[in-house]
Amino acid sequence: MKRTGLFFGSFNPIHVGHLIIANTMLTDGEMDELWFVVSPQNPLKRRDSLLADHHRLQMVRRAIDDNYRMHACDVEFRLPQPSYTVVTLASLEEEYPNREFSLIMGSDNLDSLPRWRNYEHILGNYRIHVYPRPGHSGGELAKHPNVHLVDVPMMDISSSYIRERIARGLSVEYLLTEPVYKYLTEMHFYERHS
Repeated sequence: MKRTGLFFGSFNPIHVGHLIIANTMLTDGEMDELWFVVSPQNPLKRRDSLLADHHRLQMVRRAIDDNYRMHACDVEFRLPQPSYTVVTLASLEEEYPNREFSLIMGSDNLDSLPRWRNYEHILGNYRIHVYPRPGHSGGELAKHPNVHLVDVPMMDISSSYIRERIARGLSVEYLLTEPVYKYLTEMHFYERHS
């Protein structure tokens, strides 16, 4: 069984914070590979600032191109909208029966897990690797036997911060990998047009 960690997100855009988290999770020793599951729509987030799915998937592919243990996954593009993690997990298990899937999430998501569809099933059947997020402890769920807190450098970098800087004409160099920076600069993504 190949142990596969699933890192769900909009990745709008993917940034170095995501990659540092992913790399730490991989070197933690509990997974053989990590898939970035690019979500077309998070039911708990507004869609209006999302780039088209294929552009966000392309940026993930460019960000991880040289890492054979990381993979960009578009499974949710083929599933009903909005995306529910429990449905995605069922679909992946059917498609890849020889993989053991686990989830990767921030402590902020662990705090909101009780709002997820069928969260008890997820918590009871999957290992959840949790990285720290400023101002979030994970609450009572952090003590669950399937929850594994991972010591990842706490960074308060967000995709929304990057989008806002670009819209204001400020530099985001070093917050993104060079291929991602080049792609979104050439495409003029997130720029505010007057």
